[in-house]
Amino acid sequence: MLCSVYKSSKKAQTYLFINKRDDFSDVPETLMKMFGTPIMVTVLNLATKVKLGFADIDKVKENLAEQGYYLQLTPKEDDLLKAHKANMTLANQKSTEE
Repeated sequence: MLCSVYKSSKKAQTYLFINKRDDFSDVPETLMKMFGTPIMVTVLNLATKVKLGFADIDKVKENLAEQGYYLQLTPKEDDLLKAHKANMTLANQKSTEE
């Protein structure tokens, strides 16, 4: 099972998997507007044991078969600045208590 993978021109780390290269007919128009101009990334053979970054290969296959596309939104990274500030606050509280 081959599929084509495109990255979004509008949303970072957002990828669209479709059954046929350059055939976006199964993708809702509203999604395409939010996605922007698709930028071709690769063609994958999902019949092999290919490792997908953040997507579950079985879920990708299921969505491609049922709706004709799979949208991958990369999980948000932790807010490192917020975590650092929280750690600094805790450190300051401990030093004032001592």
